Amino acid sequence: MAEPFVRPDVAAFLQYLNGQNGPKMHDVALADARAMMMAMRHVADAETGPLAIIQDLEIPGPAGPIPARLYDARPNRAPGLVMVFYHGGGFVVGNIDTHEPYCAEAARQLDMPVISIEYRLAPEAPFPAAPEDCEAATRWIAENIPCTGLVLSGDSAGGNLTVVTAMALRDTPAAKPVVAQYAIYPAVADHASWPSYAAFKHGYLLTEDTMDFFMSRYASDGSSWRATPLHHDLTGMPPAVIITAGLDPLRDQGRAYAARLIEAGVETTYLEARGTIHGFICLRKALPSAQTDITNGLSALKTVLASLSQ
Repeated sequence: MAEPFVRPDVAAFLQYLNGQNGPKMHDVALADARAMMMAMRHVADAETGPLAIIQDLEIPGPAGPIPARLYDARPNRAPGLVMVFYHGGGFVVGNIDTHEPYCAEAARQLDMPVISIEYRLAPEAPFPAAPEDCEAATRWIAENIPCTGLVLSGDSAGGNLTVVTAMALRDTPAAKPVVAQYAIYPAVADHASWPSYAAFKHGYLLTEDTMDFFMSRYASDGSSWRATPLHHDLTGMPPAVIITAGLDPLRDQGRAYAARLIEAGVETTYLEARGTIHGFICLRKALPSAQTDITNGLSALKTVLASLSQ
């Protein structure tokens, strides 16, 4: 088999990352793993950048208040679409701080408010706490934030939460409609059966050991639509933009999800960021080429949203 194409900035970052001799995320205590994720933001991601509004919110949830954060490039605007964002991190690490630079960039490029949700994490709150929080928070936003509709988005584990929240609101609509879903290298099925998993589970940032670390703590029910939405009914889902990374163990899941949506008659745009790795939306300092990938994905989403108003 031919060697996969790896972009020069990705190759340099992987060489640095794989040359480190210290403990990996799956080797350390949970608090340390979460601190490593936060440290990665400050080392590898861009700065948050200017915005008119960065405001912390508190949303009522099924097990207590859910922290959230609103990003908006404008100090005032008439009600329009709002993006609800669910961060990645394997349902175990990550928070609204680790993904702040990306959410700010999305708010600027889309010229749209973005509300990032800090759902409960495993193992303290295993499956299905995360999807329960995301559904509750999204319903609250639909009822309490002036808007005309919702765009759901998230990366990796948050891509899963994007899909399953869209499914929940398809079946029992919220106060405002979900007009689109934007899933970024989503986890939508079991990992091990995909060719991309076999090809990229070692040496490409997201490793088999790390995925096992995450899933053993999340403790999901593999038969549930909330855990493996790829294998459940996708008819009637909102228009979708799906973006994957070419060197990602999860790549083939994203490809399959896009294909299943198309088979179900859902308007779907699929993008694949060739030669880059899982997590690129949070790696703009380490991977300058990620800026183009982010812009390509958000531009595709803008095209879909523009078509809805015609």
